[in-house]
Amino acid sequence: MGDFQSQPRSQPRFMEATISVICNKFKVLKNGESPIMVRVAKDSKRSMKSLGVSVNPVYWDFSKNCPKKNCPNRAVLMQLISKTLIEYQSKVMEVMSKGEDATISDIMAEKEQDMNRVCVEDFLTAHIQLLRDNGKVGNSYAYLNLRTTLQNFYGKKLNFLFNAVDVAFCNKFEAWMRKNGFEDTTMHYYFRTLRATYNKAVEANCANREKSPFVEYKLSRFSTKTKKRALSKENVMKILKMDCSGKSEKARLAHDVFSFSYYCGGISLVDVANLTPYNIIEGRLLYERQKTHGSINLVILNEAKTIIAKYADYQKKAGYLFPILDSRIHITPMQKFNRVRKLCRQLNAELRTLADELKIKENVTTYVARHSFATVLKKSGVNIGIISQALGHQDIKTTQIYLSEFDNEQVDSAMKNLL
Repeated sequence: MGDFQSQPRSQPRFMEATISVICNKFKVLKNGESPIMVRVAKDSKRSMKSLGVSVNPVYWDFSKNCPKKNCPNRAVLMQLISKTLIEYQSKVMEVMSKGEDATISDIMAEKEQDMNRVCVEDFLTAHIQLLRDNGKVGNSYAYLNLRTTLQNFYGKKLNFLFNAVDVAFCNKFEAWMRKNGFEDTTMHYYFRTLRATYNKAVEANCANREKSPFVEYKLSRFSTKTKKRALSKENVMKILKMDCSGKSEKARLAHDVFSFSYYCGGISLVDVANLTPYNIIEGRLLYERQKTHGSINLVILNEAKTIIAKYADYQKKAGYLFPILDSRIHITPMQKFNRVRKLCRQLNAELRTLADELKIKENVTTYVARHSFATVLKKSGVNIGIISQALGHQDIKTTQIYLSEFDNEQVDSAMKNLL
């Protein structure tokens, strides 16, 4: 039943085409099965396309091109095969009815859906606004930066549709960025955002999924290795033990934020900024990461408790643990985002000054505390899965390994390696 040959008596012989549904046993997928594909043969040429399902070849009858009787889900597969043969034969008949020759391209072509005609710039602008309306200000900047960079590349408004975003477009965009000195990590960032934009356009029926350039244009071409950010344990200890009592208020805050981050699972600055007294429950720090919305549950070391206690008066007035945000002033997501971004630059400048005094050559920032936390624990022999949980990583690509959750006792024990 897997073959259907078009041989209409009223049509010339060159119209003949053989349509088959086969199991491509020469291709093995990650699940160990082979894809079921539609194959069109005509004029000594052939083309194949996956139907999106697979089968173990031992359950396929290659002489009849259909699943064996003992094949799991045989009824479903038989129904799919029958539907596919009818669909593709209908394409042949449709072309034949016009008195034209049906090429393989005609038969294999997908019917175009009526797409919403929204240009790339308008789509990006609308998505940026949507993110900001939903309080995702930080995420909106990724798309804003993409829009600006694409405008610089294109030289004018992005008034083209998504069907123009093809492999050739991606290659030209990449060549332009390389010519202008963009690093691989930066290019990966922009193309990752462009791919996300294209996928969102598909969901909004503004782009064709089948024509996505990212099937062929792989982001793995970019090296995403970053320069080492972590400090040695020796240098971390120099910073932690530094006496900042005689320094400026901003310098003391920078030192406290770096230290607190290191003591508390490498918590990022934006998460430190959003902590309130309500995040402390029975000696533990419980919060939701601003970036991934993953839940974090860590023991609060005595050193971290000492830092928190310094700002007790501020906490009563402003509602936050650290003098970064003030509930009386920073109300909207945009106000909070701008405040944290501005203070981040100031704190990093102070940390670089402190590092110079300690003769630390590395570039010390608030984020270095996060990398240092992970590196020190790793070198201490702590399981990387526990470190991953403490960091709150949700993506296996970020941590390279994502193991099952560990109980609090394991994480608490691991934290003792910090000191």
